[in-house]
Amino acid sequence: MSSSPKPDVDSLLDGEPDGGRGPAGSQTLLRGLDVIEALTDGPLTLAELADALGLTRSTTHRLAANLVERRYLSLRPREGYSLGPKLLELGFRVQQQRELVPVARPHLEALAARTENTVHLGVLDRDRALYLDKIAGRRRIEISSRIGDRQPVTSTGLGKALILEAGEARWRDLYASEATTFGPRQAPLDLWLQRMRDYAARGHAFDLEENEDRIRCVAAPIRDVTGQIVGAVSISGAAQYMIDARMAALADDVKAAARAISQEFGWSARPPRPRLSKRPAKRREIPATKG
Repeated sequence: MSSSPKPDVDSLLDGEPDGGRGPAGSQTLLRGLDVIEALTDGPLTLAELADALGLTRSTTHRLAANLVERRYLSLRPREGYSLGPKLLELGFRVQQQRELVPVARPHLEALAARTENTVHLGVLDRDRALYLDKIAGRRRIEISSRIGDRQPVTSTGLGKALILEAGEARWRDLYASEATTFGPRQAPLDLWLQRMRDYAARGHAFDLEENEDRIRCVAAPIRDVTGQIVGAVSISGAAQYMIDARMAALADDVKAAARAISQEFGWSARPPRPRLSKRPAKRREIPATKG
């Protein structure tokens, strides 16, 4: 009795007409995950990897080549395939996000108790603001955000705080990609850029009913030990309670909370000590003597 041939899924890798959303695309995705998991114990050659997966070498090579291109795998001569740097980056981000919530929680609770407003915690996730935590305020105001939501960065206070240092070229790109989402609530580009420049200078950002009708927000960035923005904290409330003067006052509270969380991740607000330039020693002139 002849053994059945190894399955060949080459046809699944040649650009599915459904964009990878149908059964063929799902099968390709699962095969790619199988490749990654097969390498968790160490590098494998193409032949070893094909045998481990029960696939033909051509199919295995095609799968692995795509993963190498996306940096999920690395390929070294005489050693074979191994897990790539992209997985390390993603693992670091997952760890960072999981650690951020428990570290920030006491500060969020204190901020919510002090202001009686709804408090959010979020990070940047593929050009969106990902909400990691939420503490409801004491006021009877319903805010539609939920943990796990991914919201636009250009209309939310949290999102703007996350991109404060992205630079004007990046701001323009993000605005253009999200401009059709918000309708009449979105500020015109020139005004939006002017506000972003002001927010960046002040170290906090506002949402002036741009994301949700009759809801305003104040947000500030959280930094890691290197000074990079790794998250943001925000306060949200009904516009009738969030008048300009109150938002200005709340900005100090939000920035204080963000600063406290940042310090727990090793960030210091103190500017680096200026380097003292060495001045050349002054030549001592010896008076001439008569002789």
